[in-house]
Amino acid sequence: MEKQELIATINEALAVEFEVETSDITPDAHIKETLQMDSLSLVDFVALIESLFHVKIKGADVGKILTFGALYDFIYEQIHS
Repeated sequence: MEKQELIATINEALAVEFEVETSDITPDAHIKETLQMDSLSLVDFVALIESLFHVKIKGADVGKILTFGALYDFIYEQIHS
């Protein structure tokens, strides 16, 4: 999967799941603030990403993925490693 396709897939899925505009999801935007996530929705977020891309996101990794750009890079590295 090319990175632009990955980004589009992530943005569309998150926009639907968290009821935000895709235009709000930018590489520099903070994930928790943009998606207005609490601890329960964080679990939903991780489950959605894991199911979309068949990857595993460890708790330590979640703490490092603060922006959408970091998320795109993390997922891209996971599926191409």
